[in-house]
Amino acid sequence: MITGRDLINMGYTPARWFGEAIETANRDNLSDDELRNLIAELMPPPPIEPQNPIPYFKNIRAENEYERLNVEKVFETMDELLRTPTVVNAAVMPDACPTGERGQIPVGGIVVARNAIHPSMHSADICCSVMMTNFGNVDPKIILDTAHRNTHFGGGGRDEFSDLPDDLRERIRANSFLNNPRSIEFATNHMGTQGDGNHFLFVGRSENTGETVMVTHHGSRGFGALLYKNGMRVAERFRREISPRTQKRNAWIPYDTDDGREYWDALQIVRDWTRLNHLTIHDSIGSHVVSRFWNEHNFVFRDGDLFYHAKGATPLDDRFVPDSYNGLRLIPLNMSEPILVVRGETNENNLGFAPHGAGRNMSRSEHRMMNDGRSDAEIFAEETRGLDVRFFSGNIDISELPSAYKNADTVQAQMREFGLGEVVDRIIPYGCIMAGEWINRN
Repeated sequence: MITGRDLINMGYTPARWFGEAIETANRDNLSDDELRNLIAELMPPPPIEPQNPIPYFKNIRAENEYERLNVEKVFETMDELLRTPTVVNAAVMPDACPTGERGQIPVGGIVVARNAIHPSMHSADICCSVMMTNFGNVDPKIILDTAHRNTHFGGGGRDEFSDLPDDLRERIRANSFLNNPRSIEFATNHMGTQGDGNHFLFVGRSENTGETVMVTHHGSRGFGALLYKNGMRVAERFRREISPRTQKRNAWIPYDTDDGREYWDALQIVRDWTRLNHLTIHDSIGSHVVSRFWNEHNFVFRDGDLFYHAKGATPLDDRFVPDSYNGLRLIPLNMSEPILVVRGETNENNLGFAPHGAGRNMSRSEHRMMNDGRSDAEIFAEETRGLDVRFFSGNIDISELPSAYKNADTVQAQMREFGLGEVVDRIIPYGCIMAGEWINRN
């Protein structure tokens, strides 16, 4: 009779496989050699250890003290993150800024992992993205007024657009990560909503044609956030089993597992839901559409067994954008600056990506402290002069005003310097809508 003590005396450390080995050995009356062969099959491979940080491309340069401190923090967190053993390449964009603890992917980061999807590297705001519609020669005020009546910012959901297409609903129910009451609830009642934070609805005119263009910016709302939560739970299970010394925030789901393939499929469903969410809002504004396209800037993109995690970075390469429109992409800066229409090609340092916006050099709380002593109304009037800027909640959020973001000219200059896309048009701002302070900070 084989016991656990016998296995320990053979030099093995107690583990979950002990039970199956003992049961099989006693049932089949295995010899010592047969038992060792069985144990070799049952024992998991040795843990995957963190690697030495790999080099990466730094498409960013500090031009003042605020930027210097920001860039130093970005490099510090990247150096720690790049110890993750799945990572084979990486880059940071000119709009990079840290978020979360050291080792967390920064906004403006691109991390390439082999056979691995890292939920934390796309974050809870899965498929945060932008869509533009050119409505032709129409008064931008008409578009902004109509949009204000038809969009929704802030918490909660709405009922107007809750009927999901049958094929999308069936795909949600067929996916083990998404087929739960909470996910289905979010998928239905968050349709036609834009959330809060830096999400916006922007109206302006094409610099090339003078036509009126609307751009929406939002992600997958509660639907994607719940997938992220479920994905992190599964990734943590794998981390404990195969790489316990990897930081928890950088846990991954191996793609060549049932969980990995199912999670990848769930990401594509969330992508399709988010695109439909943009379309729902755009179609409610007007039916005369001259042109329309969209792109994500917060997602995971696949090329063979390589997974490109873009946390706030715009994919330039068409291989990452299956529904590309003439290779065009959108890069918003801030509410007082034009939205850039760009196209570009992959080079060694950009890995096929461009910035996603202007980024921040300081946190929201730091920005509020910097403006201490001035009223929100005073700051708002100064920074939005000449624009029709509205907060859906009716309450100003100064942390979303232009001064909260990096200098837009600096970001564009570094785009040119590092070969991060060519600007082919600019959407000159008329006005925009954001959530504003819908939750009292006090």
